[in-house]
Amino acid sequence: MVCEKDPLVQKVCELYEQISSLESLKPCKDVNMLFTQLVVTCMPPSPIDVTKLCKSIQDIRCKLIRLSGEAEGHLESHFSTILGSYDNPLHHLNIFPYYSNYLKLSQLEFNILTKHCSNLPRKVAFVGSGPLPLTSIVLASFHLTTTSFHNYDIDPSANSMALQLVSSDPDLSQRMFFHTSDIMDITNDLKDYDVVFLAALVGMDKETKVRVIDHVAEYMAPGALLMLRSAHGARAFLYPVVDPCDLRGFEVLSIFHPTDEVINSVVIARKIPITKQCSVEYPLAPTKLPNKCFDIEMFNSLNHVNLLEELDIEEQLS
Repeated sequence: MVCEKDPLVQKVCELYEQISSLESLKPCKDVNMLFTQLVVTCMPPSPIDVTKLCKSIQDIRCKLIRLSGEAEGHLESHFSTILGSYDNPLHHLNIFPYYSNYLKLSQLEFNILTKHCSNLPRKVAFVGSGPLPLTSIVLASFHLTTTSFHNYDIDPSANSMALQLVSSDPDLSQRMFFHTSDIMDITNDLKDYDVVFLAALVGMDKETKVRVIDHVAEYMAPGALLMLRSAHGARAFLYPVVDPCDLRGFEVLSIFHPTDEVINSVVIARKIPITKQCSVEYPLAPTKLPNKCFDIEMFNSLNHVNLLEELDIEEQLS
């Protein structure tokens, strides 16, 4: 069992104590410094398995994910407000300090998506889009240039800020839509989407995340794709982990673990037609094959980002 004596865990706990004592998590020198230290600590590849942490460290991890989520929300709101003050906000996205990470992550997700679908999606849902929906914006601008994006967020102010960013753009203003809704209240509309993206911080604890996955599994169209963000190794101190066993009703196609500054792992799964569900007794059991790991490279435009790929069903069947 991994516990307090591990140097990495010790450093994470020290940073948690400092972060949790802050009066506010809005962007400022101390907040920026502490979260930068946290990311730098957790980013290098690590063999740590967060499921084997002792109870006290598990509790700290859960609290740290929530604190990180709150800080991320403040950071996005801060920069969305600044961007919204420009006549053409989309021309200034590079002022956001992590914009280059979103470019890389979106390229990665597009590559994964096109590997597992024969046609580009016509209609996409992004759940948990927030005030600065950079994934939707980057994918719509550079990769899925004819696709419509329906962005869901429970916070009306987040949607208002996000809408302000695209309203002056003649293209994206016609293809990006914002819905103020709890995804658990969206039912039959989910059948309309070829792909559903689930943001990393939708469901910050395991139980909530699984409830959301089960809900979209119930209403997504058979054959539609679900793309989720997860975390691996020490990066799981920053974001929740999605396990293949959580994806009931889906065929897990692949999981990618970046090893560069892109923090999130990417999971892609296909909704199983009801006639192909595993059994009558367990109608929502996930379909997957044993793990297989190997190195791959991204396109040259990403300067050959090295990644680890697991559960690549197509490769295992070839």
